[in-house]
Amino acid sequence: MREVEARRHAASGSTPAADAAAGSAPPPVGSTAPAAGRSEERVRHALGLAMRRLNRRELTTAEMGRHLDRSGVDPEIAQAAIRELTEVGYLDDERFARLFVQDRRTLDEWGADRTRRTLLGRGVDRDLIDAALDATDGDQDGTEFERALALLRRRFPVPPQDRRERDRAVGMLLRKGYDGDLALDVLAAYARGSEWPD
Repeated sequence: MREVEARRHAASGSTPAADAAAGSAPPPVGSTAPAAGRSEERVRHALGLAMRRLNRRELTTAEMGRHLDRSGVDPEIAQAAIRELTEVGYLDDERFARLFVQDRRTLDEWGADRTRRTLLGRGVDRDLIDAALDATDGDQDGTEFERALALLRRRFPVPPQDRRERDRAVGMLLRKGYDGDLALDVLAAYARGSEWPD
């Protein structure tokens, strides 16, 4: 039994003496400590793992679930930790989606399609994504069409004339995540010198 406890302390990086001095000695193997106490301790451990990860960057609820799963946290304990982090506002998929949309539009000039795909891949609910995209559409940066047209003008100071240049322009807009039909409309408007699609 002492060998099992020694292995557990070695894995955690602590010693029984240090744990006893800190008043946090784990219950010995085979002890009759209440299950609730062990469960609370496991939730605190999961919260510690979660907070260390959140100190590096903000995560979605799904990403945190995957992180805790990879860290070997029991699914029920992980859900309890995620519930607590959500209640206190450390995890908030709505806020995450809103800020992500703003950043990708402003910093990387992404379109709605690429933003939506990325957020879905990160586990954000489709309704939250749509709300975040709708909330920022038409803001100070303009509509999706206006943003795409501004990007096209920056990248191609002269409207593309030949097929190769037009294909490059449309490809650039598609890679940035703008819808294919929108990209073609933007290219046509740019070629006409117009600010709006027909």
